[in-house]
Amino acid sequence: MKNNTYRGSLILIFSLFFIWAISSNLLPTMIRQLMKTCELNTFEASFTETAYWLAYFIFPIPIAMFMKKYSYKSGIVLGLLLAAFGGFLFLLAADIKEYWAYLAIFFIIATGMCFLETAANPYVTALGDPNTSTRRLNLAQSFNGLGAFIAAMFLSKLVLSGHTYTRDTLPTDYAGGWEAYIQFETDSMKSIYLLLAFILVLIAVLFIIFKFPKIKEEEAEDTGKLIDFKVLKRSHLRWGVIAQFFYNGGQTAINSLFLVYCCVYVNMEEDIATTFFGLYMLAFLLGRWIGTLFMGKFKPQNMLLLYAIINVLLCGVIAVFGGMIGLYSMLGVSFFMSIMYPTQFSLALEDLGSNTKSGSAFLVMAIVGNACLPQLTAYFMHLNEHIYQIAYSIPLICFLFCAYYGWKGYKVVD
Repeated sequence: MKNNTYRGSLILIFSLFFIWAISSNLLPTMIRQLMKTCELNTFEASFTETAYWLAYFIFPIPIAMFMKKYSYKSGIVLGLLLAAFGGFLFLLAADIKEYWAYLAIFFIIATGMCFLETAANPYVTALGDPNTSTRRLNLAQSFNGLGAFIAAMFLSKLVLSGHTYTRDTLPTDYAGGWEAYIQFETDSMKSIYLLLAFILVLIAVLFIIFKFPKIKEEEAEDTGKLIDFKVLKRSHLRWGVIAQFFYNGGQTAINSLFLVYCCVYVNMEEDIATTFFGLYMLAFLLGRWIGTLFMGKFKPQNMLLLYAIINVLLCGVIAVFGGMIGLYSMLGVSFFMSIMYPTQFSLALEDLGSNTKSGSAFLVMAIVGNACLPQLTAYFMHLNEHIYQIAYSIPLICFLFCAYYGWKGYKVVD
């Protein structure tokens, strides 16, 4: 009976990894769509990502304080309902059709997703045998990869119509004119987020009615601080936060510039470029599943070290050769990036005890690497257009930090 309870709990927790991957990986599609519906240029539309990821920097500590006072389950339910509320606000935004309204909605949705991520990662590590916690977290993160693949390959097609008219290029015989075109494009965004909101509410209801097993951390009476900054004195957590900052920044730099690399620097047609992008996301998904299987035989820190070194070498190939050689190397980078985030997260939370929620909050905050390192990479690409590929030395440096964590940084020191 206890095993069934644990299995049911893990299934529900795994659904969270899938759903927040859907949310975050719809952002590139939404950026493209908002450029049409709000008549934005690329720079203006990029603030969509800023609004989303800013929540991940602001709220992890308050969220950790909330969960320490109440429970992981309470935090998850609140996060699901908050994100669903943001999805339902698309009904209002579709009428307003103002960019600021969409930015506010993405910030609200991201805040809800931040609850899920701050809670779900440590909950998976605590829910079962401590000796298999890293493997369990990698399995959970595999569903994150699946969500990313589905969002990129399928859901984007429900949003993007394939028409990129402007006021000047809209056919004169388009029924209803410009306003009808904008309404059609707006409704496609609204529909996908309303569907997401209903799914979030359904999952929240399941969490409310399902009886989760007690975990040791929450069984113990805790009279300590709601958030403990002293936990950063633990070197394996501190280095884990640093490694996560650079991993997030390096991964997003390669992800966000992938289509730019294909279309601008390799002169590839958009339809072929998006096919390669689908293969890129598929490589990431396969890497998660295969890596999880290997963790039954190899130590997580050793796999992290090996994968990070391979990615350092692959980024070196990209930085030297560029072109199609670099493009194929990126597919390899995607595969070997796959286990890094969950492995570093799990190793960093080891032996934190009652400070696990505080540690998780700091690790989630490290996602702020998404807000600066990709921009730095793009800056170098544009600064040196004749040797654009040299910009990939920045992700190379990021993976060096990950390699160090798998070599020495993960070690628990009392």
